[in-house]
Amino acid sequence: MEKRFEQATQLAAAFILVAGCFLVLRPFLAAAMLAAVVCISTWPLYVRLLRSMNGRENVAALTMTLSLALVLILPLAISAYNLSDNITAFYNQIKQAAEAGPPAPPLWLKDVPIFGQSLSEYWQRVATSREEMDALVKRLLEPARHFLLAGGMMLGRGVIEMSLAAFISFFVYRDGEALARFLDRAASRVVGDHAANVLDTVDNTIRGVMYGLLGTALAQGSVAAIGFLIAGIPAALLLGVATAILSLLPVGPPLIWGGVAIWLFYQGSVGWGIFMLLWGVLISGVDNVVKPMLISRGSNLPFILVLFGVMGGLSAFGFVGIFLGPTLLAVGFGLVQNWSRHAA
Repeated sequence: MEKRFEQATQLAAAFILVAGCFLVLRPFLAAAMLAAVVCISTWPLYVRLLRSMNGRENVAALTMTLSLALVLILPLAISAYNLSDNITAFYNQIKQAAEAGPPAPPLWLKDVPIFGQSLSEYWQRVATSREEMDALVKRLLEPARHFLLAGGMMLGRGVIEMSLAAFISFFVYRDGEALARFLDRAASRVVGDHAANVLDTVDNTIRGVMYGLLGTALAQGSVAAIGFLIAGIPAALLLGVATAILSLLPVGPPLIWGGVAIWLFYQGSVGWGIFMLLWGVLISGVDNVVKPMLISRGSNLPFILVLFGVMGGLSAFGFVGIFLGPTLLAVGFGLVQNWSRHAA
């Protein structure tokens, strides 16, 4: 009886300790996981950099950390600043345009197949009726303003979390080899002889998913920004970053370039509107070309899990959950696949 009481006491003490550590580290878990994911994905680059610097771990880790901040955090910070700085001006411009009333619908609109005639008639009603215009503004303008404000706040929190992740990544890079040895020993105690296989699956899956997500996002964002600059769209960089972020969603980029095309048609720039629609097809096509090239190893995450990963990650971790959600699901999916193959 005394031995059982002692075991129960030890178990309770261990549980309390683990729960206390979790509560203390909880505000930093998302940033720590993102730092781990980024460091695993870029570890081969860090190893080459470390060799070129003759094994100076602090200098190599600091160089990698500053490089990550320059490539990932700085564009996000600039976009968040521009978005928050321009929301009020954008809202006032739209409100003034709404009060002045839209121009008459273009003549070519009614000739558009299927929906052209009805859209032209509705546009004409809005242009000639103050009640219709006020109702349209009430339905669209205020929700759009709240959406932009929420997006700016989310980007701001994302900058803070990614800055914290960059700070943590310095120590992960510097002490990475010691952490790897610790994980090897811990995995051997937990899963036994399959520890190396499990860790390889996790490593390959994280790299494959991160290469696919970030590579595709950067490619689509860059192509979109180039198209916006060619068409003379204001805030082309901001829209390019928005395209890169929304590229993580299956139907994200068309929301940006489609909205830009509609704006161009509304401004009477029919030629540039058609150009943007064609360029948008190129932007969306990047996903089908770049992602298979980048995900050469790891788990090919199903469409539904990508969607759940992004949405659930946003809900659980905020902005950084866009990257953490699909990565965590991919690791789980890869481990299940690996277990099923060995079980068979």
